[in-house]
Amino acid sequence: MPTVRANGKAIECEVGANLRRVLLDAGIALHNGNASIINCRSIGTCGTCAVQIEGEAGAVNAANWRDRARRSLPPHEPERDLRLACQTQVLSDIAVTKYDGFWGQGTEPVWTPAGAPDANV
Repeated sequence: MPTVRANGKAIECEVGANLRRVLLDAGIALHNGNASIINCRSIGTCGTCAVQIEGEAGAVNAANWRDRARRSLPPHEPERDLRLACQTQVLSDIAVTKYDGFWGQGTEPVWTPAGAPDANV
């Protein structure tokens, strides 16, 4: 079973599990601010569940057209190494970081695999 490390938690999940569902089921706040209320609920159109994923090659599925299309539009930048959690399947162990900004497009981590940055001080 793959392990997802996010916000100080290690969460085991089934191979192919949806990353958005894994994080939300573990009680991890995936959306910043009002994005927790105003989001597309996993259709891949809003982009508010954008996260950075680290892991071995093939640790998650290849980005599908919804993921690529949404991240090609502002405020996202297509060359940035973010993924939409709602369009991502976990295939092996990964570490996840969430950034600031309504769409998670910012540069300051809200939480990292180890937890919230201010909690690490």
